[in-house]
Amino acid sequence: MDLEKTILRKVGEAVGRFRMIRGGDRVAVAVSGGKDSMTLLESLLILEQRAPIDFTVCAFTIEQGKFLAPIQPVGEYLRARGIDWTYVQDTPSLNLLTDQPDHGCDLCSRYRRRAVYEIARRLGANVIAFGHTADDFCESFLRNAMFTGRISALPPVAWSSKREFRLIRPLVYVTEELTRAYASRAGAPVIPCGCSQKTGTVRRTLRDIFAELEKEHPFLKETLLAAMGKVDTSRLLDTRFLDLDGEAAPAQPPTDVDSADFPLISINP
Repeated sequence: MDLEKTILRKVGEAVGRFRMIRGGDRVAVAVSGGKDSMTLLESLLILEQRAPIDFTVCAFTIEQGKFLAPIQPVGEYLRARGIDWTYVQDTPSLNLLTDQPDHGCDLCSRYRRRAVYEIARRLGANVIAFGHTADDFCESFLRNAMFTGRISALPPVAWSSKREFRLIRPLVYVTEELTRAYASRAGAPVIPCGCSQKTGTVRRTLRDIFAELEKEHPFLKETLLAAMGKVDTSRLLDTRFLDLDGEAAPAQPPTDVDSADFPLISINP
């Protein structure tokens, strides 16, 4: 398997299908130091050179005090390749570690979101790209269904509350198996975050379940992603979508989306 070609095809499919990137965009990639964000950055840099639309890419990293090793090797790797990289130590987040050492993920996320928007404004970016993979989408879908009672997952495209930034996740069709192999082959430094190493969490439990099921069902994630794109509301329990009085026309089964409606971003090898 041509690893780079496979990843670029999947990223191109996501970008085209969900109109993630458009002409004139400046895309700021959130680099966490992990394999996923490094793969995302590499993919978008290649797309920047080969795609039929004009856009620019820059990268940034926010220090919240949770990296398990110094992040400097990431900066050295990126700058040695001429990549526009910005590193910011977020003082409010660092103070949070002292003031509320037992704070939860929600509070940390709010601090990070504020810092991300501040950096994006400084960089003149109108698009912010995150490295969530197919694994994250599937885990989010199951976590919400099983533990919050909602049918939902991560959105591939969203907007900030004031519609100042378009938030995109171009790795929606890329599994962590691919990002792990790609980052390793590229020789990119990987700096893990302490949050990703936690055990006993719902996320870790779901990952273990996936790993066990995929021994017999290797395309499980692909199937779940397909299900998220083919929602049959007439076969769920939300009364807003049910014809309880038999007045509506029979619902038609969902059909595949016509690819012509979502032209893919072609990437020439």
